[in-house]
Amino acid sequence: MEHNNTHSVTIGYVVWIFGFFGAHRFYYGKQITGTIWFLTLGLLGIGWIIDLFLIPSMDAAADRRYASGQLSYTVAWVLLTFLGILGIHRFYMGKYITGALWLVTGGLVGIGLLYDMWTLNEQVDALNREVT
Repeated sequence: MEHNNTHSVTIGYVVWIFGFFGAHRFYYGKQITGTIWFLTLGLLGIGWIIDLFLIPSMDAAADRRYASGQLSYTVAWVLLTFLGILGIHRFYMGKYITGALWLVTGGLVGIGLLYDMWTLNEQVDALNREVT
């Protein structure tokens, strides 16, 4: 069986630095706990410290769950993180109409940006699974 390497342990540790906001958990597709970390500052820092040791298993789980393909999860997440309000991640995924909509509305006034934080892995996964 071929091993997918859809997510990066290195990027996981880089975003873990901001993990008390749940960034690494969103990156690995753990939206519910990512939201909990965001609202509680990483379970008041305790969960954030524990996650230092859990990142390799979160990475392995994401690699099993999501399909590799033409689009990179890491690139999509970097674009969402730093340019998400401009919709650049949507342009990267070939979603030009919604990319333009994000561009002129500030990520639909932030609501679309939050939506993408919850669904980006699934969006990339669906596009990577499409047969062209």
